[in-house]
Amino acid sequence: MTGSIGDEGTFRPGPKPLDTENRSAFPISTCERIRISRESIGEETSSDDQGPLNLEMGEVEMFTIWGGRSGMCCDGTSRRDFLRFGSLGLAGTCAPSSLLADNHRGRQDGSVIMVYLPGGPTQHETFDPKPDAPNEIRGSFGTISTKVPGVQFCELLPKLASLSDKFSIVRTLTGMLNRHESFQCYTGRPGGRPDDRDPAGGWPTLGSVASKLLGPDPHGVVPYVDACEKMGHRPYNNQGVHDGVGTNSWPGITGPDHVPFALNGEVRSDLTLNGIDKARLENRKELLATIGQYENAALNGQMESLQRQAFGLLTSNRLADALDLSKESQVTRDRYGYGQNTDPSFGAAKQDPQLFLLARRLVEAGVRCVTISFGAWDWHANREGTIEYLSKRYLPVFDQTLAVFLSDLEERGLLERTSVVAWGEFGRTPRINAKGGRDHWPNTQSVLLAGGGIPGGTVLGKTDPTGGVPVDRPVHVQEIFATLYQTLGIDVNLVKIPDFNGRPRYLVDENRQPIAEFT
Repeated sequence: MTGSIGDEGTFRPGPKPLDTENRSAFPISTCERIRISRESIGEETSSDDQGPLNLEMGEVEMFTIWGGRSGMCCDGTSRRDFLRFGSLGLAGTCAPSSLLADNHRGRQDGSVIMVYLPGGPTQHETFDPKPDAPNEIRGSFGTISTKVPGVQFCELLPKLASLSDKFSIVRTLTGMLNRHESFQCYTGRPGGRPDDRDPAGGWPTLGSVASKLLGPDPHGVVPYVDACEKMGHRPYNNQGVHDGVGTNSWPGITGPDHVPFALNGEVRSDLTLNGIDKARLENRKELLATIGQYENAALNGQMESLQRQAFGLLTSNRLADALDLSKESQVTRDRYGYGQNTDPSFGAAKQDPQLFLLARRLVEAGVRCVTISFGAWDWHANREGTIEYLSKRYLPVFDQTLAVFLSDLEERGLLERTSVVAWGEFGRTPRINAKGGRDHWPNTQSVLLAGGGIPGGTVLGKTDPTGGVPVDRPVHVQEIFATLYQTLGIDVNLVKIPDFNGRPRYLVDENRQPIAEFT
């Protein structure tokens, strides 16, 4: 069962805590919006006003930058009405090249799409069936042969079985803990408890690392987008929230400039320019120059760079176009399908195949890392129905969606440069419980990997006859991360990122390496 948490605690990178409930308390970049709107002539707001900063622009359309109350960032600089483009990941272009090895500066067009399956999917009813086990372990379903000789999936995944030469499965993932939180999937580490030994600042997500080390693509599109819907169980969301404890690991040691650009707000309308012509765009440049006078003099050089980048983003409309699914043909949208809601009691995500289409459009536009959530997988049988019922309802949509998505990536020539990982925070118990469900099982789980140079048609690792523990080739979660970093051209042996105390940190622990069988 999912745990509940009380009042959220604070994360302390320095002398002033980050209040994670008060949006205005975040430093620099994590929660502000850029809005393009028609405004009448306005006055500058006072430093205590939380409303928009409206500077006089005459009879033209103008954009307002929503600022918080005056205060200090964690580094002591003023953040009064700061242009909060860090949440767009734009500061990544300023990452020092010394953070990357000379011969590992990243693919110019490489991307990662992480599909988070909140709640922890069952391995028995998906990629690691046990047809010869007793009924209470085997479950209700038979198996289906795949394109890989000798490999079988659950019979409810016929489309993925027919495409099994396009992706690989790891059946023996280890290193996850019994925690209902997305943090493990996004960072490859546990966090939030004293025994986790978080660094000052907290562990960063894979997308934050890509944003810091690689920055935007050559077109200037944001490097890191979280396209997950907002989920009722807060630790499922990509915000560093932990399950059952009040601490928060956010924004990570990469800092607030590299948190994901989240799409669960009013983003699409905020990124459009509403037909503004080039003459009026010059007035935007004047506005940005005016706002710059309010910034701390020590930040002037950086602000000028961020202003130019942000203005380029807004004027290009490249991201706004990627977010507009109406630009896809109806045939393509229908091919992906429209999915279904999941029971609200799970506190998880819908099964929305259109998010996969959106992810494809974002990597086409140049986004380096996209995260999406799909479904509700906490199948104890204490919500909605037994695992037999839930499998019949939800697995066909999962099968259809992943198969169409991977096929579409390949048909468009994107799969070679786009890595895909689909997983949850842990697996499920080998034995079906008395209610007809499976409980949490962190000892192993199955993971789907594809693209980015990862070969298809491989099933790595073997579990015991019950599907409960690895008996051959256990794969640690950080080996998955090392592999994903490698697909982006990042060498985990060479790259270190300093935490908030200045201590350099490797991207993975214990000298873990990319999966040799995939390289």
